[in-house]
Amino acid sequence: MKALLTLEDGFSLYGKSFTGDFETGGEAIFNTAMTGYQEVLTDPSYYGQMVCMTWPLIGNYGINSEDMESARVHLRALLVKECCKTPSSWRSVMSLPDFLQKNGTSGMEGLDTRALTRHLRIHGAMRGVISTRDINPASLQEKARALPTMEGQNLVPFVAAQKPYFWTAGGPVEAGFAPDGAYAWQGTGIRLLVYDYGIKWNILRELVKTGFEPLAVPPLFGVEQAKASGAQAIFLSNGPGDPAALTSEIALIRELVKTFPVTGICLGHQLIGHALGGSTGKLRFGHHGANHPVKDMNTGRVEISSQNHGFHVILNNLEEVETTHVNLNDMTLEGLRHKNLPVMSVQYHPEAAAGPHDSRYLFRRFYEMISEAVKT
Repeated sequence: MKALLTLEDGFSLYGKSFTGDFETGGEAIFNTAMTGYQEVLTDPSYYGQMVCMTWPLIGNYGINSEDMESARVHLRALLVKECCKTPSSWRSVMSLPDFLQKNGTSGMEGLDTRALTRHLRIHGAMRGVISTRDINPASLQEKARALPTMEGQNLVPFVAAQKPYFWTAGGPVEAGFAPDGAYAWQGTGIRLLVYDYGIKWNILRELVKTGFEPLAVPPLFGVEQAKASGAQAIFLSNGPGDPAALTSEIALIRELVKTFPVTGICLGHQLIGHALGGSTGKLRFGHHGANHPVKDMNTGRVEISSQNHGFHVILNNLEEVETTHVNLNDMTLEGLRHKNLPVMSVQYHPEAAAGPHDSRYLFRRFYEMISEAVKT
């Protein structure tokens, strides 16, 4: 079935559908990872986006039940050069087309993904529409321009936790509280309150492995509720959209850092940056992939990292906040630490299930900072 992609500036590419009839749109971005497409599909941070995979063959190892990062697909569409419809892996339980169809997500193949990636690198991520129903470029361009831009969008409510839950080997389980707001912690580690803005499940798995007992809560779980729960520290998760639009969450974090050790990843890092007095800016085409070099400014060590973000933190010469990590491709901020408060965060993903795993040490660093703060 013939399909057409058109961006807001009129750039168009033809291809075909591998998921049936569709018309959908969103911010078009590209991801340079060779593997991990299932993690990309189920990462809530991609909500509202159409993702072009630069690796030419996607779907060859199918879909399995172990590599889910959430309960469903969140992106609007997957754009690939070639989709493998007959996977070959002992772990596979479903093909990529079947998985996308089950989740109501559009899939387009046969388009020139190199041309699309080059266009986005030169001109920046932009809105686009794909359709099998309307193959008129001028019509789709008009539809793309009618879509909201990513700047100013608060997308967290579409993917965030609605109720508190705790993590088990079988997945999330709804949590209850006593009448006074206390939570019955199991005593399996440092009591960590996880603000779920659209968390990847492997973050929770790694927190447990490191020695935390995570309890996930909705984004506006109040300071008094946090105190009453018996939590010892706060973790802020990844999530989609423009961090500057989360004004209520930023105000809450300003209060949380006065009482708790606080750490975070990706959107959580961006919100911490705002709460400490910094700001965020939109990257031209974002960082999406598993091959981004990051330098630890304290050790000089360079790690290859997995990343997925369209915004970055700008510290604005804050005297009490120091840069801990820098992206060596464009020198943007990748990690920060407060000089006086037990607060630290990173922009990239040390939990990346599909790799690389260079940054896994950060969970231990989080643990050490929080352990020291809890002792005092």
